[in-house]
Amino acid sequence: MLHIVNTLNASAYRSEMEAALRLRHRVFVEEKRWTELDRGDGLELDQFDTADAVHMLDIDASGAVLGYQRMLPTTMPHLLSEVMPFLCDGPRPMGPHIWEWTRYAVDKDHRDRGRILSPVGLALLTGIVEWGLDTGVNTIIIQMNPLWLLRLVQMRFKTTPLGFPHELSGEATIAITAEFNQATLAYLRELRGSDESVFFKNESRLKRTA
Repeated sequence: MLHIVNTLNASAYRSEMEAALRLRHRVFVEEKRWTELDRGDGLELDQFDTADAVHMLDIDASGAVLGYQRMLPTTMPHLLSEVMPFLCDGPRPMGPHIWEWTRYAVDKDHRDRGRILSPVGLALLTGIVEWGLDTGVNTIIIQMNPLWLLRLVQMRFKTTPLGFPHELSGEATIAITAEFNQATLAYLRELRGSDESVFFKNESRLKRTA
């Protein structure tokens, strides 16, 4: 199940958030070799882990953190505005209905296989849509490999490139917006084989902090 962690409940998730930051370190520092993020303590934190961030953790029945993603409001500093503005060729999309999806990470043993999203990956993506529709968000900004574009379109997201791909850390990266609606949620639930919420105790209704 997914758990939302923000300033309203962070004190109740200290150990889980530490596990999530260690997962981020394994994925982004150790695997992707983003060595500039290495703090030397096995945790991956950056300047955007602020009170405005919304963290989503996939936690299994044993308490292990299998997946993670972070949502950042575009009305506050975020990756596209502060670190990668060159990925956007025109006016930067922003507004309370647009949030940036960052730091998507899944434990190595629970990842996608080929073109099929793993249960953890599908739950995380469904969580974005559930949370967004519940809190007035209908668009996300993503910096990603262009190969993801077709997958998102197939899952009923309306994608719009914001510029051309750039080579970043040895990988082609493009910034896009991805709009979603109830049809997107219905299709993701069909893929999951369940109409039940992916959130623990309806935590999708926790209000965002910005």
